[in-house]
Amino acid sequence: MPPEPAPTPARRAVSSLDHHIEAVTGHAIDTLWAYRDRGVLDEPHAHLVDRHRELAKAQTGVTFYLRLLNRLSSGEFDVDDALFTRIDRTVKQLEEATDAREAAARKVLAALEPIEAAAAASVLDTKQLSTDDQAALLAIAGGAKLYEHLLTGRMSVTAASGTRIPHLKLQRLEDAGLVVRDTDHPVHAGQTVSLTDAGRAALSAARRTPTTQAPTLPARPGTSPPTPAQRR
Repeated sequence: MPPEPAPTPARRAVSSLDHHIEAVTGHAIDTLWAYRDRGVLDEPHAHLVDRHRELAKAQTGVTFYLRLLNRLSSGEFDVDDALFTRIDRTVKQLEEATDAREAAARKVLAALEPIEAAAAASVLDTKQLSTDDQAALLAIAGGAKLYEHLLTGRMSVTAASGTRIPHLKLQRLEDAGLVVRDTDHPVHAGQTVSLTDAGRAALSAARRTPTTQAPTLPARPGTSPPTPAQRR
């Protein structure tokens, strides 16, 4: 029999947890891996990416042994004791690879828990929007893009009005579900940043001026309170 093919390198975006990770972090898997390589992630996100890489590698092992088992049962080889032995060995290896993948998936979920908790705690109530948050949302509403400097690797948002928004501010607004980026385009070419429905609602609520009454001045000692006619 010909030798078994060597396992292929681990690929990104291969696990069943990828959509969950992207929903929680607000970033595509490839983007998270790239940020990890550049060392710009905080400790929880870096830990998550490391665990996800282990999961991707484990998934590659499962895929490899599935393909090998399919090849062994395709009729390409003579049906003899040697084939049965090889099939038995491959089935066992597939079971071990599956166990390793499940263990890696549990580690990913454990690494994701504190990030999910932090994201839930950081969701902004419309009443908690700071003046800076309102200004950033207003600038983004007029059109904005996230750019990465090719030399320094630093990222910032440039609005159509010329306003620059720090990357950390963008991440905070993203975590709150108020803005979203077009990750289909590379960040060095510019990713469009726009308000979500929640962002537009928050901005509208924050900019709505409540109705107030003019304060009533206390009467001076020895005088009677002013009448409505005197107030006019």
